Order: sequence, then structure tokens, then C-alpha cells
Amino acid sequence: MTARSQPHARSRARPLLEVCVESFDDALVAIAGGADRIEYCSALAVGGLTPTPGALMRLREISAPCMVMIRPRPGHFIFDGTEIEIMKREIEFARDCGAAGIVIGAAKPDGTLDRDALADLLSVCAGVQTTLHRVFDATPDPFEALDTAIHLGFDRILTSGQRDDALAGSRLIGELIEKSAGRLEILPGAGVTADNAVQILNQTVAGGLHASCKIVVTGRGYAAGRVATDIECVRALKIAMA
Repeated sequence: MTARSQPHARSRARPLLEVCVESFDDALVAIAGGADRIEYCSALAVGGLTPTPGALMRLREISAPCMVMIRPRPGHFIFDGTEIEIMKREIEFARDCGAAGIVIGAAKPDGTLDRDALADLLSVCAGVQTTLHRVFDATPDPFEALDTAIHLGFDRILTSGQRDDALAGSRLIGELIEKSAGRLEILPGAGVTADNAVQILNQTVAGGLHASCKIVVTGRGYAAGRVATDIECVRALKIAMA
């Protein structure tokens, strides 16, 4: 076994659990289940969009730190100048409403990170944490993207290790953590459950995990297929991470 392929030892620090939610009520459920931090979005069915102004105005009523997704539309992450200006206003509004951090991403047509767009967005993020979202997982060279994120000053990268889920991508995640050398946080996310949390933590030595902890709520008409945060799922994951 080479040094690179050897499994990592489990970090001794208690890992942090970030739960992704798309409503105020879901945020309260996640916190009641033990979530340490919230990623607040709308429209998770399309990968997450900026929450509504009304939702953002209630951030201070949520007792855990909230990282707010800033994404003005579904689809690709190639944003034009008008969209960047909209995102900057959304960042400023979220920060003024009490957001602890901002979750953003932007790419060029070749899949590499758009340094200029990201630098422009980060220019209005003073005073809040910044997470580069899973646009990172579509980049052609994850280590180049890591260097770009560090150079730009991001606090965190959310990643599945460029695979469908964090367990499958755990080897790359561990390598990214090693290469980052504490200059930013690498946060494993996608497909994280109570059943695989320990394995992901052991294989990556990550300081935390990101999960959605969702269940499908039965219903009729417009309510059919609605997803919601499940408190038992959050609790089970938190216990597994302890």
C-alpha cells in the first residue's frame, strides 16, 4: 500500500453536521435533530436556488449558523454580467438578513472555475464565510480548482470527490484535504447517511459532513412527492458521527 492509498485515521475532533434545507420549518427540524449548521436553499429539486426574500428575512430566528445558497436560476453555472450583479445583490441582502455565510459557484464553458466571476462575487462577502459549492465536482482538474479556491480566499469547498456520492469519492476527498493543508475546509457531501458516515469520516479525516436528510412526504395534488427534512434521519446521522 502506498502512502496515498492508505486509509486515514479518524479525526479526534467531534465532526460538524451541516444539513441542507429549503424552508424555515425544515431548518428548525434539522436543528432539533442535532444539526450544527444549516445550508439554506430553495428549490432543491433543481439543485438549490437563492431563498426568497421573505425566507431570508427570518434567518435571525434560526439558532444555528446559516449558509445561504446564491444561485439565481437552475441550469448551468456559466453566469453573464447581469446575473453576477443579481447575485451580488442577493449576497448583500442575505448578509444583511443575518446569513453566517454564502454558498456560490461559477464556471467557464470548459468547466474550469471562473476566477473573475468568483472574485467579483467574493468582493461583497466581507464578514461572512464562503463555500464553493459542487460546481467544483464538474471541474476537469480538481487540484487546479482547489488551488484556485484557496487563492480566491474561499473558506470551504463542498464536494462529493467528483463522484455520484461522497463515499464513492472519498479517496479524492482525502487527497484534497491533505493537499489543502488546512488552508480551507473540504466538506464531503452527497449521499451521506447514518449508514456510511463513519466510513466517509475514516477514509477522509474530514472535519464534518453535509447531508440533506430528506424524506418524501406523501400527499395529493401539488403536495405529491414533496420532500422535507426528517428529524429521525438527522438524529441517526448525528449519533453515527459522534
